[in-house]
Amino acid sequence: MSQSPQPASPAHLPLARTAALQYLLRLADNALILGQRNAEWCGHGPALEEDIALANISLDLVGQARLLYAHAGMLEGELTGLPRHEDEYAYWRAEREFHNWTLLELPHSGPLAGTVRTERDYAVTIMRNFLYSALMVELWAALEGSNDAGLAAIAAKSVKEARYHLHHAAGWVVRLGDGTDESHARMQGALNHLMPYMNECFATDPVEQEAAAQGVAVPTADLRDAWQATVNETLEAATLTMPAASAFLSTGKHGVHSEHMSYLLGELQSLARAHPGAQW
Repeated sequence: MSQSPQPASPAHLPLARTAALQYLLRLADNALILGQRNAEWCGHGPALEEDIALANISLDLVGQARLLYAHAGMLEGELTGLPRHEDEYAYWRAEREFHNWTLLELPHSGPLAGTVRTERDYAVTIMRNFLYSALMVELWAALEGSNDAGLAAIAAKSVKEARYHLHHAAGWVVRLGDGTDESHARMQGALNHLMPYMNECFATDPVEQEAAAQGVAVPTADLRDAWQATVNETLEAATLTMPAASAFLSTGKHGVHSEHMSYLLGELQSLARAHPGAQW
């Protein structure tokens, strides 16, 4: 008895057909992974107000990820005949199948952090949120013009959240950077540590090029000047110094992650994998 043909996997389809899907998943993975990282402060924030603020920012990011995964799942269904649920993307993909920027998976503990749990540094958290949200304000605003109506609608909602995230983070960058000698040193150290990872965010590759050619995506390289202007203005107010340019290029968006990613996914996915198919 012959078997019916199985729908093709996106990995085996031409880039021209899958670029939009891969681009959506990158955006979703970025939001999910940073949301997971920020959620680690829940119950451990340096002040009650900040504990709640970071929890709300995490919820915003996870909400963005859910919308993007749901949209990607429908698109994958159109490509392969097998639509996917948002939970499948979040809980049942392996590390190499995630394509978030490496910046977002790094722990809160700075450049000397190992793979074990170490003391969190709020300076790293705030600086990362600032660098990321300054870019996402520009990217979401640009994606409101995407010819993918679903993505454009998600962008219109997400840009409002990103503006709040930027306002929150930038305020703390200035407050801590222009604060005590200790807070200034920690913020400068966080900036020096994280800035090289931004190179990946602006590096153009075939997926982004093809999605942009289709009118779905916007090359982040086109947004670098606007992002830099926002960053420079805030760093000046914070009395922080932009570190020298680096040639370092991380590779998270290509599925090659830092040693920290497996630990993050282990915690994120553990409950779903321990109770597959459970309903709550």
